[in-house]
Amino acid sequence: MSRSQLVAEHLPLLRRYARALTGSQASGDAYVAAMLEAMLGDPSVLDESHGPRAGLFRLFTQIWNSVSVNDDAEVATLPMPPERRLSNITPLPRQAFLLLSLEGFSEEEVAYILATDVAETRRLADTAGREMAAEIATDVLIIEDETFIAMDLESLVKNLGHNVVGVARTHADAVALAKNKRPGLILADIQLADGSSGLDAVNELLRTFEVPVVFITAYPERFLTGERPEPAFLISKPFQPAMVSAVASQALFFQRNSRNRTPKAPAA
Repeated sequence: MSRSQLVAEHLPLLRRYARALTGSQASGDAYVAAMLEAMLGDPSVLDESHGPRAGLFRLFTQIWNSVSVNDDAEVATLPMPPERRLSNITPLPRQAFLLLSLEGFSEEEVAYILATDVAETRRLADTAGREMAAEIATDVLIIEDETFIAMDLESLVKNLGHNVVGVARTHADAVALAKNKRPGLILADIQLADGSSGLDAVNELLRTFEVPVVFITAYPERFLTGERPEPAFLISKPFQPAMVSAVASQALFFQRNSRNRTPKAPAA
């Protein structure tokens, strides 16, 4: 397999990871594009000693953690959200947690990707876990038509300290529940059994109020093509509890920071 084929094989999930770090498709893709440009300029920057996938994530991490990129306000090709500034986020712990929980790397692979050792990787992941445990609980709407998966998600969400306001199995149910309950977070399957779409339901809801959304699908690659607007937060079936915890916390983190940056109206 050629290098370009190897990159193409792993690019969709790298893009998923990038948007989980940045909170948006545009910013995540900008960092991935910067990584690809670095590879085109000097193919030797990709270290495949731990395999091509880990090598790509390591190179991406070097771009992401570049102080010159993060501090340079003139970098037009890398539109960075304010959330990315080091004063507002502890990046390495969340990176370690997402690499372990969302992407399924081993501790040894994460240590390689982050250019650290296994002991530090564990410390970083523990730090992220404490940060996430401190997240303020919220009301959660689950959009999922498979009964047992919906039950698993409901139990998981409650164990994380959140309140489940309802489980919707169709587009119509989701819209009705959300309009009545106004959840603080939505976990949504993409393909629903009655032929309706969780994506369509969420898009309809987002026209009336703002809420972070985590999409769940058995086929994430189908929604990571770069050909249309894509979910910022996406996890794969079958999922592990730590995966849902990591991505839901990340979605709430960006939502909370966005609200904290909203200027307050002057007192009358």
